Amino acid sequence: MLIRRRHFLKHTTVAAAGSLLVPRFLHSMPQQAGLSGQRILIMIQLSGGNDGLNTVIPLGNDIYYRQRPTLAVPADKALRLQDGAGLHPSLTVFRNLYEKGELAILNNVGYPDPDRSHFRSMDIWHSASPAGSYWDTGWLGRYLDTVAVTGAPPLQVLELDESASLATRGQLHKALAFDDPGRLFNSSQSPFFKQLAAQQHAMEHEAVPAYLYRTLADTVESADEIFKASKTGASTASYPDTGLARQLKTVASLIKGGLATSVYYLNLGSFDTHINQAGQQSRLLAELNGAVYAFVTDLKIQNRFNDVLIATFSEFGRRVAQNASAGTDHGTANQMFFIGGQLRQPGLMNALPDLTNLDNGDLRFNVDFRRVYSNLLEGWLQTDAKAVLKGHFEPIQIV
Repeated sequence: MLIRRRHFLKHTTVAAAGSLLVPRFLHSMPQQAGLSGQRILIMIQLSGGNDGLNTVIPLGNDIYYRQRPTLAVPADKALRLQDGAGLHPSLTVFRNLYEKGELAILNNVGYPDPDRSHFRSMDIWHSASPAGSYWDTGWLGRYLDTVAVTGAPPLQVLELDESASLATRGQLHKALAFDDPGRLFNSSQSPFFKQLAAQQHAMEHEAVPAYLYRTLADTVESADEIFKASKTGASTASYPDTGLARQLKTVASLIKGGLATSVYYLNLGSFDTHINQAGQQSRLLAELNGAVYAFVTDLKIQNRFNDVLIATFSEFGRRVAQNASAGTDHGTANQMFFIGGQLRQPGLMNALPDLTNLDNGDLRFNVDFRRVYSNLLEGWLQTDAKAVLKGHFEPIQIV
């Protein structure tokens, strides 16, 4: 006997909220052990607007120290990279990666007509739209659509979170989001969802319910593949007990388990440090530092480090001057970090921000972030960036 339509819609709404719905293409991805050579992109979103000036520090710059009399990182505490540049003291691993030629830093990244709203600016970064346009698909979602249309082997985007962001939402496909492979599998195996999945053919003439039944059926099968990969490749490496480290440990297990995934999307926050910034930023950067150390170590043990590129971004930086609450307010341009074994330009890729040439107290961007996406798409994921980004952006040579 079929489950009633109203009962179905009520419960599948709950399923969608729990990130159980996933595109049909996902189940066809091969479970292969040891996909050495397959390129993998790890995007780490630093949510809330990380303060870039206290992350990559302009050592010896008088303007920096005058504008931040209590918040500036003292020169003798910073981790020196080269003359005039240092890292926040929490980023010891990043400094080691820099010295090994495995870290690249791109400064002054942003976009024209910057928006200081968290939500709007993040939408712009997620969708890769102009500041004055509103798009309902994300750059990685469109990447997924483009790959499917060209007939290439199915490639998967996974988001390690409770729900999928705009970045991974395409017109035809949406990425699967989950925070734990075991929980995803257990949810998919419940009798209620299995009964729904078995009934998809009965609803094939009703468009919306048919789509929901079909995607739910695909999810049940996909959850099994992800769970198997996570168990097959279960990492035995030591990771810190933090949220980002748990996400990266899951990614390492899926890579080792042979899941043919091209992009993993992760999140760390909140960096919205309007008050008492020093402690909050230090804690979050330490979490990033420890998680990256464990993950890179794990990848090198797997002999997969050269196959993986890690990129970090934040929706905007902070204003140059500290505020009256020992914090910083929403700004504009920021830096991006890139970690990997195949970087074309390791080290500082361009000059630090020019603090003598501000835009009403804000940093001026001189690198459009879509030029970064263009390189990540073409140089790393080997797909047509123009089709994904809806225009040509001269790629920055990162990889």
